[in-house]
Parts: sequence; structure tokens; C-alpha cells
Amino acid sequence: MGGSTIAGPGSPEARSAGGNELGDIRCQKKDYPFTAFSEGPPMRIPARFPSLVLGPVFVLAGLLASCSDARSPEDSGPWEEAEAEAATLDQAVSSITPEDMYYRIGVLAHDSMGGRDTPSPGLEMSAAWAARQFAEMGLEPGGDEGSFIQRWDYTPRRGGEGEASPVAVPNVVGFLEGADPELRDEWVVFTAHFDHVSGGPDETGDAIYNGADDNASGTAAVMEIAQAFSMLPTPPRRSMAFVLVSGEEKGLLGSRHFARGASLPQEAMVADINADMVSMNWPDSIFVFGREYTTLGPALDRVIEAHPEVGISIMENRWPQMPLFFMSDQAAFAREGIPGIFFFSGLHDNLHRPSDELEEVDCDKAARVARLMFHFGFEVAQAEGRPVWTEAGRELLAEIQGGEG
Repeated sequence: MGGSTIAGPGSPEARSAGGNELGDIRCQKKDYPFTAFSEGPPMRIPARFPSLVLGPVFVLAGLLASCSDARSPEDSGPWEEAEAEAATLDQAVSSITPEDMYYRIGVLAHDSMGGRDTPSPGLEMSAAWAARQFAEMGLEPGGDEGSFIQRWDYTPRRGGEGEASPVAVPNVVGFLEGADPELRDEWVVFTAHFDHVSGGPDETGDAIYNGADDNASGTAAVMEIAQAFSMLPTPPRRSMAFVLVSGEEKGLLGSRHFARGASLPQEAMVADINADMVSMNWPDSIFVFGREYTTLGPALDRVIEAHPEVGISIMENRWPQMPLFFMSDQAAFAREGIPGIFFFSGLHDNLHRPSDELEEVDCDKAARVARLMFHFGFEVAQAEGRPVWTEAGRELLAEIQGGEG
């Protein structure tokens, strides 16, 4: 999440209460039959992820040598094809699991990624891995020149020395075409930023700002949602865009590039559903900012009422003094007149610190938030009409667009 480090209610007590139908699975290594990215037995990879290559300079051998119960692409046959064709909405959403969240957050927040600052080698490796994952899901590339990578120019600042030369940094974009000929030219966009920050060592000497909650968790959620939608035998009526952006921590720059029409016409994007930090604090609650600005708010209320099995409720804003709606990527879309909404688990003491590690986050909560977002995105994609701004939203638009340079 963009902004300075702010302490919040990230106590162990806030994360320990509650239970749900997915079980009480956290992201501690002891809860799993493997230890990711360390010496010991190889990581068990689901069959749908037979390989993992993070770019020419980073290969996780343990992931390539998955356990014997994982199938290779050559092993795929009629059973796998029939399973995919028979996937129902419930089966698709059930593919979003705490184990998968642990896997994805673990890759992005691994020490070898170096914190994923914009720009950095770790950012590039993360983008290459995510692009490979989108390809294996069967999404269509939405980036530059038929690829999943979309480049935009970032100009680093050098303090008193002025600006450096621009650096082309990556977004990752995957598309799923809608099924309705009348609506498939309209797009529901899911976003999450996969960049984080860098800085000096903390009191323990740790200088890697892993960004597990911020925002490997939101990135993993969007990837799980993309996978679930790709499993449906018939896609939703509207088309879906799954966009992992960089430069959020520098001022929402990657999302601004996309929202200004880098891949899709602005008028074709009906909504942005953004995930930023979805794996901490209260286990059964989430904050959702922007509900009052568009008809996305009432739509989300209907989805929550229709899916009590997800076990997630909405909390009222605990930080009304802070402009939180403007501190994540949906704000870049709102500035362009595109309705946006923001799922957020709240501020905590690990924010923008090396202590934002895999072991601190709640993978069960993150999976359930992703399930809720899947149902919500499906509702928006299936609706007869596109979301519209409320009176409060129109006032917001007048304010932010009037001050836009």
C-alpha cells in the first residue's frame, strides 16, 4: 500500500480468533507438509502448476522437482479435460485455497525477490513468474506485443542530484474474453500491486522488505481469482482483465498507466476491483473502501448476503482521518472516471518493514477474501447494466478530476 509506515492493530490476538469452513490455516510453515524455499523436502506443487521459472537468473529447483503426485503436462488426458469442462461456479471458487495462497505469497515474498522495489531485479523476476502463471491458466496476453508484460517508464529520483534516466518497468496483464457478444467488449478489471519498498536494516539486521501482506497477499488473491475464472466452462458475460501493477508504492504509477488506456479503451472498463493487503488483522472481516461512490457498494452487499459460507463481513473504517481510498490503485481508475472499489485488511505494525513476512500473514483469511472477490466480480460481469456513480461519487469525481494536472 502506498504511503508512510503507520502502526495499526496487527496484534496476534486480532489474528487468532475465529473459525470457518476452510479451517484455521495460517501461513506458518509448521502447518504444511513442506517448507518452501529452504533446504529439505521439495515443495509440493498442485498438478496445475507443474513448473515454475522466475526468469533467466532465478530458478526454484524444488518447484521443478515436485512430488510424485503432481502430473506433468504430458500426463494430461481425458480425465483432466473432462474435469475442466465440468467445472461449476462452486468448483471454480473452491480452487481458491489457503494452501495456494501460501504458495503464491511465499514465492513473491521470498528473500530472493529482495522486496520487489520499483525498479529492481526482484520486481522483474516476480513479473516473469506471474506472466508464466497467467499463461499456464490459459489467459490471453494483454501486455505489449502479444505478451503478458506491459512496460511503462519510471524515472527514479536521486535526491539532490535530480532525476535519473527512465527505466521501463513491468505490469503483468492477462485477459479472459466474455461469453456475451453484446457485453464482451466491456471489461471488469481486477488489480493488485506486486511491488513493495526497500530500506535500511531493522533492529535485527534484516534489510529485506518482503511485503508478504503488502502486497504479495493481494497479488496472490488476484492470481487465484484469475485461475478460478479460467476454470469455468463458460466465462462470464463481460470480459475480465487481471492486472498486476508495479509502481504503486511510488504513487500509483503502474495502475495510472493502465487506467489511461494502455491496453483497453477507458470507456470499455466498467469497474476496477482492487486487492491491497488482504491477509492480516481480524480473521473474518475486511475493509472495503469506495462502496459509497458507485453502485458497486450495493452489489457487494448483495453478494455478501448471498454467500455467508465465505465467512467475511465488512468492518467500518477505523481510520477516518486518513484518505485511504486514494492510497491504492483503484484511485488511479477513479481519476479516469472508472468506478473502483478497494479490499483491505487494515493497517498493522509490519507495514513497510522487514517484519512483513510470510509467517505473519493469515492465508485462510486471504483465501476467503479472494473467494468473496471472485463472487463479486462474477456479479458485476453478469449484471445487465454497468456500475454507475452515486451522488457522493459524482462529487468525488468533480473534486479529483478538477485538481488533476
